[in-house]
Amino acid sequence: MAKLILLTGGIRKEFDLGDFNTIGRHPDNSVQILDRIVSKEHAHVIKQADGTFMLKDLGSLNGTYVGNTRIHGQILKHGDEITMGSTRLLFSDRPSTEESLHRVTIAPSSINESHIRHKVDADKSERFLPVKDLPIDTLKRDYEKLRIAHELGQAIMGILDLETLLPKILDKSFELLPADRGVILLMEGGVLQPKYVKHKNPKQAHEQIVLSNAILNEVTGQKRAVLSSDASMDARFVGSHSIIMQGIRSTMSVPLMHGNELLGVMHLDSQIAANAFTEKDLQLFNSIANQAAVAIQNARLAKKIEEEAKTRAQFQRLLSPKLVEQLVSGQLHLEKVGELREVTMLFSDIRGFTAMSEKAKPTEIVAMLNEYFESMVDILFRWNGTLDKYVGDELIGLFGAPVALEDAAWHAVQCAIDMQAALRDFNQGRAQKGLEPIQIGIGINTGMGVS
Repeated sequence: MAKLILLTGGIRKEFDLGDFNTIGRHPDNSVQILDRIVSKEHAHVIKQADGTFMLKDLGSLNGTYVGNTRIHGQILKHGDEITMGSTRLLFSDRPSTEESLHRVTIAPSSINESHIRHKVDADKSERFLPVKDLPIDTLKRDYEKLRIAHELGQAIMGILDLETLLPKILDKSFELLPADRGVILLMEGGVLQPKYVKHKNPKQAHEQIVLSNAILNEVTGQKRAVLSSDASMDARFVGSHSIIMQGIRSTMSVPLMHGNELLGVMHLDSQIAANAFTEKDLQLFNSIANQAAVAIQNARLAKKIEEEAKTRAQFQRLLSPKLVEQLVSGQLHLEKVGELREVTMLFSDIRGFTAMSEKAKPTEIVAMLNEYFESMVDILFRWNGTLDKYVGDELIGLFGAPVALEDAAWHAVQCAIDMQAALRDFNQGRAQKGLEPIQIGIGINTGMGVS
């Protein structure tokens, strides 16, 4: 089902989309956004006859962006990121894997050291035997496995989106190894979380997958790839309900290691074939995991760089460069919950702007406002102010919000003085072009406000 996912504020919130959806600050909207820069009714998302969704901006003052492009109307694609004010939304129109992930659990078991047939240290995979010592059939089989492993490396190294990367990893693993089910778990906050599940038989996708806590502890604690015993045939597993209850005959679990960092675990199991996996399979699966870990780390780094770039692009219109860098580095967090504090507001507008607009061409007015606002906002940021909004020819700045600022009123007054000085330079430039000077009025007020 198509949905919008709220990415701002630290709490993931999803909004299922119907045929007609409204977005804005007002509580009557289908998607309410608590952001003062967003209009009361900011945009519509409308389902088209072909099943796609059209995003339409309703003439909002601060605009609607898809990626870094301001739009008026655009068909949304899966993965599009929408920005309204300081709020980011992700459009998703792909069947969710959440149901499958909820069917993966890690259960306690009584598996001990004797239940594990073979282990391979993450950084000490055994070498293949020389060609002269191998029968031709074995050589062909191993060559085919290495070919597919090479294809995996070629297939995943350029993918920087985890939602695309993880399915590709398990698809290639299933081509190579006789597995019935596979799970990729990634570390989040020190805990393994299932991120992608694959079944060889789609009809079994509704079945619960229970992973052995003992085996996962061996993999994560010792950084070893583990090949388990034939659970359904081995009496030693009588107490290991997490394996027996599902009739699992053979399992392989390998760590996803990037240098010394454990990123997660890959798991394959077989419900049909006894001793489905060999020690050579475990070595190969471990090699696949090593390639996968590099790709996963690259995808995470790319995502981090992308998020930093988007944060800069999102906030550099509103905050000073210093505060933007603090946000990007994580030193500063902007809370969605309002806080009562002393705030100083600065209001600045152009005197006689209406009469000026009536006499000048629209293009001249826009060019003048862009040049004027650019100069004034630079001064606002220089004095640690925050741009609240533009209202026609009016500029509203905040001091002490959203970040507390000592002597906020003094900063606002110094900002106003510098704005007046910059206006003189601005008017000199207009005089050289034969244009009339402009005059501005500046008001400053300090009081308690919710930031």
